[in-house]
Amino acid sequence: MLEPSSFTTIDIDKRDNGVAIATLNRPERLNAVNGTMHHELAGICRAADADPDVKVLVFTGAGRAFCAGGDFGPDSEVTHRITLEDARMIVDHLLEAHIPIISAVNGYAMGLGATVALLCDVVVAAESAVFADTHVKLGIGAGDGGQVIWPFLMGVNRAKYYLMTGDRLDAAEAERLGLVNFVVPDDELMDRALEIADRLAAGPSLAIAASKVPINNWLRTVSAQVLPLSLSMEGATMRSADAREAAQAFQEKREPDFQGR
Repeated sequence: MLEPSSFTTIDIDKRDNGVAIATLNRPERLNAVNGTMHHELAGICRAADADPDVKVLVFTGAGRAFCAGGDFGPDSEVTHRITLEDARMIVDHLLEAHIPIISAVNGYAMGLGATVALLCDVVVAAESAVFADTHVKLGIGAGDGGQVIWPFLMGVNRAKYYLMTGDRLDAAEAERLGLVNFVVPDDELMDRALEIADRLAAGPSLAIAASKVPINNWLRTVSAQVLPLSLSMEGATMRSADAREAAQAFQEKREPDFQGR
């Protein structure tokens, strides 16, 4: 069951028509993922899918961003509480869900934030939305699901380019390249996302599930091959000298000097 009281970093609004809105709620950190939010993201989709009162799940972010990625700030417990098991479950449970999942992307969707947004069945972006997988800028491999979903949406070589550079995409370019279904003015974002959610919630749930689940099963097959390797390589790069240099450079507000080790 999707119980609002079970979540501390995600606000849950369950509506009478079966639409549940999950709002990532650390606006003071641009909804960056700390250890607690990482664990809650690992469980939320399965909880929603098991809840008979939930027909559609909508993700969005509080404040100025959808999610700025992992919270690697000096006061964050992210490196202490994030586990490989939770990392797998975030991706697996998004793809296993029978109910439709929609992302309403406001502002930044970076790193893991981009992964969560793009793994949803329908992606609605505000005109101000910005997408990027910026792991590489921290000297870290893009291991938390970006290598699963980006190639499917935009093609292999385009995905490799954006994952290797960490370059940003505005909403219009993200739509052109296939990452986004719809781009709308900022003040119309939730209205458009909820319009789609309401339509799906009122539709034939068995037929809707039968239409999306086999496609996601294809993605799950690829994820089973890609994600274990990508997570292990990401973990190795987290222990690299380049990752330590990137963290030091961030604290000192300078460009990192990567040495490839």
